[in-house]
Amino acid sequence: MQYETHRRSILKAISWRTWATITTAIIVFIFTGEFALALTVGLLEVVAKMGLYFMHERLWQRIRYGKREIPSFVLWFTGLPASGKKELAEKVFNQLKEKELKVERIDGRDVRPLFPETGFSPEEVNRHIRRAGHLCAMLEKNGVIVVASFVSPFRESREFARGLAKQFVEVHVDTSLSECEKRDDKGHYAKARVGEYHDFPGIHLDYEPSPFPEITVTLDRQSSDDAVSEIVTYLRKQIFKGKI
Repeated sequence: MQYETHRRSILKAISWRTWATITTAIIVFIFTGEFALALTVGLLEVVAKMGLYFMHERLWQRIRYGKREIPSFVLWFTGLPASGKKELAEKVFNQLKEKELKVERIDGRDVRPLFPETGFSPEEVNRHIRRAGHLCAMLEKNGVIVVASFVSPFRESREFARGLAKQFVEVHVDTSLSECEKRDDKGHYAKARVGEYHDFPGIHLDYEPSPFPEITVTLDRQSSDDAVSEIVTYLRKQIFKGKI
């Protein structure tokens, strides 16, 4: 993620002020023909305008008008493997990024390498989701909007993650098992059915839906764009409250 560093901002300010001062000095020289006067006016302008700009900025810091306070929150996509969580999360993330919001994307593949010993038994999956919940909550506390996508099949660990966040929005991607198997271009379901995988959600383990997720979408009956539109509309109305 690229951002504007203080050093870059200072260099831009210096370069702009330099060009502006040179322009002023040239104009004075053209009208007066006196180089010393042009140089003096240019230097005085630098000092005066830097002071005025500083006071101008300090004054506007005290004025709340026009400032946008955008809340941070955790947007948690959950559902069966190949349900479309990652696809939807990526699209929502990109839309939020286009609004120049402070947003980060977290996926199961981002967290597992940090704990390579973590397996896929129910106990290990719950532990994995708790760790992910802590990571998301830490980012949220630092003013970051977190777009997370995890199968997170167990209600207990999802509720644990919810409890860590100040504002938690659960998106249940409720795509049917048959549709997930059709969408599975990596063959995970097929491997699970022949015993190559164990403890696979949807085959060996039931997915435990939350009773009241904030948003429920399904790619059985919706296009991904329609689902994204529904999610973004919810965020605008319920979270941003018209601020973006």
